[in-house]
Amino acid sequence: MLMIFALGGGTGARQPGAPHRQSLGLFGHQADIGAPALAGTATFDAAAATYRVTGGGANIWGGKDAFHFVWTRRSGDLHVAADIDWIGTGGDPHRKAGMMIRQNLTPGSPFADVMVHGNGATALQYREVQDGPTREISSNVRAPHGIRLEREGDYVYFSVTGADGALHHAGGNFRIALPGSCYVGLAVSAHDDKVTETAVFSHVALTVPVLAVVPDTGYPAKVESTLEVMPVGVDDVYRRVVRHFDGKIEAPNWTRDGTALVYNSGGLIYRIPVAGGEPVAIDTGPNRKNNNDHGLSPDGRELIISDQSEPDNLSRIHLLPLAGSAAPRLLVSHADARSYWHGWSPDGKTIAYVFVRSATNEYDIYAHDIADGVERPLIKGPGVDDGPEYTPDGRFLYFNSTRTGAMQIWRALADGSNPEQVTRDANYRDWFPHISPDGKWIAFVSFGLDVDLGDHPPNRNVMLRIMPTDGSAPPRVLTRLFGGQGTMNVPSWSPDSKSIAFVSYRLVR
Repeated sequence: MLMIFALGGGTGARQPGAPHRQSLGLFGHQADIGAPALAGTATFDAAAATYRVTGGGANIWGGKDAFHFVWTRRSGDLHVAADIDWIGTGGDPHRKAGMMIRQNLTPGSPFADVMVHGNGATALQYREVQDGPTREISSNVRAPHGIRLEREGDYVYFSVTGADGALHHAGGNFRIALPGSCYVGLAVSAHDDKVTETAVFSHVALTVPVLAVVPDTGYPAKVESTLEVMPVGVDDVYRRVVRHFDGKIEAPNWTRDGTALVYNSGGLIYRIPVAGGEPVAIDTGPNRKNNNDHGLSPDGRELIISDQSEPDNLSRIHLLPLAGSAAPRLLVSHADARSYWHGWSPDGKTIAYVFVRSATNEYDIYAHDIADGVERPLIKGPGVDDGPEYTPDGRFLYFNSTRTGAMQIWRALADGSNPEQVTRDANYRDWFPHISPDGKWIAFVSFGLDVDLGDHPPNRNVMLRIMPTDGSAPPRVLTRLFGGQGTMNVPSWSPDSKSIAFVSYRLVR
């Protein structure tokens, strides 16, 4: 028999519960977390192998939680899954039932969970630090019958059941440290402290995943991809899955009307509604090896692509209507260098691109006038200068550079003169500065020192960071994820400057 804590009725006033013994199947204990006004309880039906959990409490969110928890102790990799059925209709639309991994039993503990709301919304939630804010990755699948919380290393993922009744990876991931032995189990919160809500958990499974070793996590590794959008504000707490892909996609751009995202996959360019749905390939004619350096013109009518379809495999830049074309116009081509588009001047007349000479492998930044084809160097020097992007007013060109011996964000005047350093923390390798359309923010990808100075490989621990363009505050972390090359290489702000789009990855193993 197993010890139970904080037992009480589901409708009476909260009373101190005297511990007593009761079987709870896979789990050893139960308790109210926080201070729900009405005490919760849980029972295990051994014959049906179901758990009936009743919980009160105001919410599992913010810096303090209130809910009923049924738990055991575990460490290391684990998956915890269940089918969930609410008892009764109505109630608060944000009542929550799901699975949780929790560092401790205080109301503000770090945790990760997967919750199904009363209205069907489903999300992976997490709190990184004690008493800190709660953040979430919301699924594009509503009201799944089954969910699974997955911890693998320092990452948490989740799965939801599809129309076929089987669990499928829901997409998204977050890097969170929950060291040592954690509390793992089932949770219910009423989201209304005046009542309790009850959910039945069936087909509950607590397993240790068998993860194949991936000897090379770089470019050869097979990955799943998740296209996500994230509102950027004071709290930076929400991420939303647009679509999860079984293979690799990269580098989302936002269309100027704010309704769609453009990305590359398998050498082709695709368009998908921001709200989610089926992607549609954009006709790029003979250019069938497009890489992740593509984008839209300032007026939103044209698409620029960097393509490697020629026998020499050198990247060349082409221009075509956003609607597609069987014969894109060749814009930039060099017999001895690779060319990767990154920036478009706000007047639509000039592009900035990265010029990589084959003989030296040095990365320089050039400008190309679209009308007459005149080219000129903007940023040159030893090492790597990459990721050029114009500010919306056309005054400055932002880029990343190794010129100080650390990969940092820089800016220069639009003609390449007067370069000045923007980020200065040598503990990060900062890549691909993207300026919000209102000119107020810089978003970029930060690698750790585990990557080579001039490299931006795939499948690494990275952060998306943001800072004001006026330098009035240091960079802050938007989110931590498994990503890198392909996550956010090209302009990815929404036209209203309120959200960014990016790609997270998961190794197939």
